Amino acid sequence: MNKIKNNYEVGQKLEIEIEKIVFGGEGLGRIDGFAVFVPMSVPGDKLEVEIISVKKSYARGLITRIIEPSKDRIEDLSKISFEDFDGCDFGMLKYEKQLEYKDKMLEEVLTKIAEIDLKKIKISKIIGSDEKINYRNKTAEPFFKKNGIIQTGFYSRKSHNVFSAKESLLKSEIAKIIIDKFLQKVNSFAGTKKEFKVFNEVNNTGFLKQIMVRNNEKDEVMIVVVVNKNSQYNQLSKVLEEMYDENDCIKSIYISVKTEQNNVILGKNVHLFGSQYLEEEMEGLKFKIYPNSFFQINKKQALKLYDVAINFLNEENKNTDKIYEKTVIDAFSGTGTIAMMLSKNIKKVIGIESVESSTLAAKLTSYENSIQNVEFVNGKVEKELPKILKREDVGAIVFDPPRRGIEESALKSVVQNKIEKIVYISCNPATFARDVKILAENGYVLRKVTPVDMFPQTPHIETVTLLSKLDVDKHIDVEIKLDELDLTSSESKATYAQIKEYILEKFNLKVSTLYIAQIKKKCGIVLREHYNKSKKEKQVIPQCTPEKEEAIKDALRHFKMI
Repeated sequence: MNKIKNNYEVGQKLEIEIEKIVFGGEGLGRIDGFAVFVPMSVPGDKLEVEIISVKKSYARGLITRIIEPSKDRIEDLSKISFEDFDGCDFGMLKYEKQLEYKDKMLEEVLTKIAEIDLKKIKISKIIGSDEKINYRNKTAEPFFKKNGIIQTGFYSRKSHNVFSAKESLLKSEIAKIIIDKFLQKVNSFAGTKKEFKVFNEVNNTGFLKQIMVRNNEKDEVMIVVVVNKNSQYNQLSKVLEEMYDENDCIKSIYISVKTEQNNVILGKNVHLFGSQYLEEEMEGLKFKIYPNSFFQINKKQALKLYDVAINFLNEENKNTDKIYEKTVIDAFSGTGTIAMMLSKNIKKVIGIESVESSTLAAKLTSYENSIQNVEFVNGKVEKELPKILKREDVGAIVFDPPRRGIEESALKSVVQNKIEKIVYISCNPATFARDVKILAENGYVLRKVTPVDMFPQTPHIETVTLLSKLDVDKHIDVEIKLDELDLTSSESKATYAQIKEYILEKFNLKVSTLYIAQIKKKCGIVLREHYNKSKKEKQVIPQCTPEKEEAIKDALRHFKMI
């Protein structure tokens, strides 16, 4: 194997032409065969980039100057900060090109990961969004202080520092107004003994952490201010009371006390003023949204997505009043949106959701909407699904999982119970393709795929798919139990020994099986159950180093496992 020379270092500036956009949204260019990934870049761009990180097989860089823009790049460059831009990695692309690249990325993961023959399934073109900017109904921004002034912003790609973006393409106009008013209030104390302190995550000091603003279609607002401990709690409470009294659009205010340092935004929520929830309406149904509740951030586009999912599920009943006589499960049901929208033509719907507040909200919403054929269960899907399948005659399941996809044990339950039809709504094409491959190997056929652009200006893709069991009258039904396989479908790509050999040869690094397993799990690859676990209660598990993690990911890409 020929090794590509790597003579590059952080801070170095290079000229590069972008060849393609890879899964995840970054542009890829090469210098003498050495790969450089550049966010906010477009195929055809000729750029000057500054290297921000260097690995043995690739580097990452940020744009410092556009030498010659691609024809697919937007013309108004003043709105884009090339170094960082509010997570809008497709913000520099013309919208029609955003849709085109998302279609290509979806096709790539279906062929490479799920090993699907695209000629044998119906893949629709991505459904574009009517609202391309300012569509988010939920915004969370960290506080930082610059020149004595408190601001909100976004985390930098270079570090965990916070910066203020020139313009935000995603957050709603009402959220911008509310955040600006709040900042004016807290900055009125600047230079006094009551000056608000901003949280410092390095030494765990300070008070103000983040502000979250949620709004509904009527532009009614919920404010949640996240703080560290209670040092300036009473002072902040008075500021928020003033905000509530002065702004009719503000319907709910919370303070969330969060002392733990992790990636979860909210801590212990304390309700201060107004209602405990926001109310949103969809298709005649009214939903209650609490601080922790899941609700689609792009409501208008969510309606299109749900319409596709419901049509997939009800295709046999189309244009009739026929009631589907079997039970349908809405797995990962959130606040119950899909379950309640399905209930019109379904005899019984059961929603499963792990977040207790979302489950309670769903139960209350179904009661207030006089829906009597929907039941909601609080718990993890992998634990509750087998129980429900034992007691109910289930004909179909709607899965709408988080980015990690569906747990292997839940897929096993589907296979063992020979569920007739699956509608899979995915926010991560990679884990979706992984799950589809497992189902396909166990008697399911991928029939229809419709991507929906829920998140314009970003590389994220939401996909609605229909899978069904093979027709028993036309096929021999062979049941393959997942626990009888030596390897999962993803693991069968390459053995641990092959991965180790590849990394040793290319990077001159030795990696353990444990490290490979950790990175596989991190990348969403399903691992089989390990039965030879240590019996020690407080065992210390070594964690993979960043350098070895990148080498393992390179190997997984080489073997087309990610």
